[in-house]
Amino acid sequence: MVILTLNCGSSSVKYQVFDWDQQEVLAVGVIERIGQKVSTIEHKAVGRDQHEDEVSCPDHNSAISLITKMILDQHHGVLKDISEIKAVGHRVVHGGEHFVKSVIIDDEVLKIFESFIHLAPLHMPPNILGIKAARKTLPDVPHCAVMDTAWHQTMPERSFMYAVPYEWYAKHNIRRYGFHGTSYLYTAKRASVLLGKDPRKTSLVIAHIGNGASMCAVKNGVSYDTSMGLTPLEGLVMGTRSGDIDPAMANFLMNELGMTIQEVDTTLNKKSGLIGLTEGRYSDRRDVRDAAAEGDKQCQLAIDMECQRLKKYIGGYIAEMGVQIDAVVMTAGVGEMAPHIRKGALSDMEHLGICLDQEKNQQATCRNGELVISTDDSPVKILVIPTDEELVMTEDTYALLNGTYDIHTNFTYSFQSPNFINKSRAERLEQDLKKRPHLKDLLITPPKA
Repeated sequence: MVILTLNCGSSSVKYQVFDWDQQEVLAVGVIERIGQKVSTIEHKAVGRDQHEDEVSCPDHNSAISLITKMILDQHHGVLKDISEIKAVGHRVVHGGEHFVKSVIIDDEVLKIFESFIHLAPLHMPPNILGIKAARKTLPDVPHCAVMDTAWHQTMPERSFMYAVPYEWYAKHNIRRYGFHGTSYLYTAKRASVLLGKDPRKTSLVIAHIGNGASMCAVKNGVSYDTSMGLTPLEGLVMGTRSGDIDPAMANFLMNELGMTIQEVDTTLNKKSGLIGLTEGRYSDRRDVRDAAAEGDKQCQLAIDMECQRLKKYIGGYIAEMGVQIDAVVMTAGVGEMAPHIRKGALSDMEHLGICLDQEKNQQATCRNGELVISTDDSPVKILVIPTDEELVMTEDTYALLNGTYDIHTNFTYSFQSPNFINKSRAERLEQDLKKRPHLKDLLITPPKA
């Protein structure tokens, strides 16, 4: 059984083809610059070189059609016939309060998603366009939605409410929703396995740090609080987003600079964060790091601010949960590959039981292995766990089709087994270890049952 997963953004579509019977990824890819004069595709089939090309993709319909053609391509494809795809899983950013778990998409579900557009106007329209395009291209197979917000529906009211007129929540659904939920589900479950603990008795602070970044307090295996709010703007310092600010800043900017509310919103979402602090030069942490090393004071300030915000949330979540946490987990591109960010966020935390091993941290740059970078005697472990949102989407889709799916507290994923092996990552890890044998000392494996 082959399952296709799609992650549709405003100008891109990421995809993965997964063979359920063999439990392995057949192909991954991304189409970018959809709607522009020239679009691009990157496609990687297992055992073959990556294929890159310039293509024409004026809309999401053409993008989905191109994906199916690439999957069937004589030279780069992995399937003989499109009928081999038995289901499609879609990433959907917002499920509001309506969805607490993944669902099979029908016309009614699609209407509900459309009613959430005002809650995520940048993300929901392309998600919906992708679903409609995929249902048109693959009309005879089930389509399933996996929502970023569903994981956070366990938050207590005191965590998700804002101190604003209650009517705003009651009539307009204004509350904290949180995002990156699929990543948190995967890393929280994997952390429990690696620690040899029941997920219902595991408490963590997880940092999902990519261009967009957020944190999650996980108490006894469920989301207790998270840094992103009504929208993905709140919380950490990000690549182009400001994170936490004084809300009165919008009114100040409109009065002092004559900005419109739309201009303020665009600036806070697309021209702030690292790119704002470096005056439009850098949003990639690697560029910021390199410039800071050469003496650029603004880039060093950007690093310091990002790390301070991370540290503040870690300490706040530990205090808020009121329990001894088991681990701090770092994930996503920056969390997995940026030792300088981890160092800035996690150093000098010994008083909270978090003891970073500086040498291990510096060596821990690997996307294929689960690593521990705390000292051997650290009361709180520091784990680097590569996330796998696509696997969660795939497993939810398969279980929905088979009638075995349930909310994550009542459902067991394959990656919750101590014997779980991600075949493609295991193969790449072998290559990593040949080049960097010291990584073996950082690997953490589940305790034997």
